[in-house]
Amino acid sequence: MPPPPQQTRYAALEQRLASGLIEQLRRSWRGGSLALLALLLGYYAGQNLLTILVMRFPGGRPMVVLLMVLATELLVRVRSRMPRDPERPLGWVMLDNLRIGVTFACVLEAFKLGT
Repeated sequence: MPPPPQQTRYAALEQRLASGLIEQLRRSWRGGSLALLALLLGYYAGQNLLTILVMRFPGGRPMVVLLMVLATELLVRVRSRMPRDPERPLGWVMLDNLRIGVTFACVLEAFKLGT
């Protein structure tokens, strides 16, 4: 019989990721579909905001990206002040997914522009 696996930081990370995945699968279809829609809407909004604001905002791309990073950081700070709850409310999951979608749109736009 092999020895039990050691409790390393990697093993703890693996367990947290697995429990997060299981939590997503355990959610209702309504919750899962709303979370996915929030992720896609965040990406769509991020792409459109970047395109529109870069052309119209004084200061150009650096100012727009700085403002988007500040808004994302503000959301992260507000989220971190909330008490840790094993069952996260659907509103926070949707807000997190919106933030992730906007961040992905910014990163993808940066790769497309080569900066």
